[in-house]
Amino acid sequence: MGRSVAVWAVSTVTMLVLAGILPDFQIQSPSGDSATRIAVTAAFAAGAFGLLSALVWPLLVRLLLLVPALVLGLLVFVLNGSLLLIALRINPSGRGEVAPETAVVVAAVMSAVASATGGALAVRDDDAYRRRLYRLADRRSGPGPTGPSSPGTVFLQLDGVGHDVLLAAVGKGLMPTVAGWLEGSHRLTPWRTDWSSQTGASQLGILHGSNFDVPAFRWYEKDTREVMVCNRPTSAAELQRRAVERTGDGGLLSADGASRGNLFSGGADEQALVLSIATRRRGRENRSRAGYFAYFSDPANAVRTAMSFVAEVGREIGQSTRTRVCKQRPRVKRGGLYPFIRAFATVVERDVVVAAVMGDMFAGRTSVYADLVAYDEVAHHSGPRSRDTEKVLARLDRSLALIQNASEHAPRPYRIVLLSDHGQSPGETFRSRYGLGLGELVRAGCGLPVPRKAQRTHSGAEARAAVRAALRRPVEEGGEQHRPSRRSEPIVLASGNLGLISFPDVPHRMSKEEIDARHPALLTTLANHPGIGFLLVRSEEHGGVVLGAYGAEIPLDRLDGDPGPLGAFGAGAADAVRRTHGFPHTADIMVNSAHDPADGEVLAFEEQIGSHGGLGGAQGRPFLLSPVAFSPPVQEGCELVGAESVHRVLLRWLRETDGPQVPLPAREDRAA
Repeated sequence: MGRSVAVWAVSTVTMLVLAGILPDFQIQSPSGDSATRIAVTAAFAAGAFGLLSALVWPLLVRLLLLVPALVLGLLVFVLNGSLLLIALRINPSGRGEVAPETAVVVAAVMSAVASATGGALAVRDDDAYRRRLYRLADRRSGPGPTGPSSPGTVFLQLDGVGHDVLLAAVGKGLMPTVAGWLEGSHRLTPWRTDWSSQTGASQLGILHGSNFDVPAFRWYEKDTREVMVCNRPTSAAELQRRAVERTGDGGLLSADGASRGNLFSGGADEQALVLSIATRRRGRENRSRAGYFAYFSDPANAVRTAMSFVAEVGREIGQSTRTRVCKQRPRVKRGGLYPFIRAFATVVERDVVVAAVMGDMFAGRTSVYADLVAYDEVAHHSGPRSRDTEKVLARLDRSLALIQNASEHAPRPYRIVLLSDHGQSPGETFRSRYGLGLGELVRAGCGLPVPRKAQRTHSGAEARAAVRAALRRPVEEGGEQHRPSRRSEPIVLASGNLGLISFPDVPHRMSKEEIDARHPALLTTLANHPGIGFLLVRSEEHGGVVLGAYGAEIPLDRLDGDPGPLGAFGAGAADAVRRTHGFPHTADIMVNSAHDPADGEVLAFEEQIGSHGGLGGAQGRPFLLSPVAFSPPVQEGCELVGAESVHRVLLRWLRETDGPQVPLPAREDRAA
């Protein structure tokens, strides 16, 4: 009660100040009023505005969930201004008057001031702070305010942040929260990804214990004649179904867990902003978009996020302009909708996910897994070690600090695990260096005509999928079908610096001998190109073989003695290639770009100057930062390899907390 009165008083003062500054905002009659009457008018208007915000705003937000969530963020200012106009109209004195455009400004300022005042007071009052988090997360179930004494676990994924990038950021003082953990409470462990070093493969393996038959970010399946794309909701749902079927359990979060901002659910009962359920009808077991309501139901949060969104769009425009003026190389185009996509990833999704995690902690959930995609999206276009990404890492660290502080008010102790799903490798694009894309090179090697104007390869960044899901638009099912004009022509797909070539008219995986018979120059053209590191194909004589320049042809079972073209890709490359060769849906030709071990650069087949998806450089070296209270991830001298191994480590840690035993058997709704 006391906090509400204080917020009302501050809002009244704010309204008086704004009325004195803005000429289009009046709270007195034209002939003038006494100071007392003006104060009473302001107090009533401020109270009415606050009451409308508390009662009407949540209803508006829930109705507006019928429209795209991203559009909701853009309507925040208009809706807030409309509430202020209503508050002035119902004022008994009849002296409130404001122009519609000024009402938007006044409402935004009042909401921001009220939020800052309420938040500052709530931090001093633990009970009020917990109630605020409870309302923010819209929780109606869970253990309640008196949770179990056993620790809960929060897994926070910094998408795309490599092990070395994290250490560099800590060394520069950009991430003081992480630095504090490294000083004693946590241990840092690097791990090595599979060949497919991207969120789809890594997160599926981490959350569900299996990323079998995920050869890339996107690939063509001959048996269904479909292109699978990890950030397409229908594909994500199918991949999750396959993983659950293979492992027989619900996933890492199947015991009282929450999944926030992820591609997959992990078997969690509480899901929000999860891509694999984005195409299903909203119901009790499917609250993919509920996270937006939980956050935007507080008008102050909505205004603050909307203002930050606009600021981030301006920041991106300024940064991209600077790179063009300075003629910075390498660089890619950053116009069109990209500034808005970046702002969505670095502001809207970050704020919503962080708020959801805080609410989960207050609700006392046993396990939470959340993905923060901000760094990955910016690094694709600005570079993994650019000034742009450094600023993003600093802001992410502040989000980590907020979650850490919230854990002190939770009804049970929490252990925070920080990890990444992959890193990113720098380098210019294949097209910018050689003047043609991989698809054009393949067509030339097949003797097919090469289009004069090649179509741009779409980025595989996770943020784009989140935006499309928020907009309720299909992901890469409209303009980008990846369909050949004729069934005899190859389908060429790109996943960072990994390329996949499939011949759709042949029902099985073609052998090297079959490819040579059909297109005698293709494999030689690809293997000898300076921008390509190696090829993987099936051989009728040797099984799988790796092809390289100058006629190199090494069977997979001989790579340990002679790595050949894989030598430049470091330890573990041979095992990763052998594993992918055994997948049922591995492409006819797997192409990995060239890699320079001296500077760690690769050549992306997509329009990215920071890329991941294949072998080479920092993209295959993410990190795992875990509390020392947990057992070590691996024995001393051993290496943590593959996302499935990370899943087993996280599963062991959940069991060490003496909480519910996981995983649980797969339920029909979890597997769906």
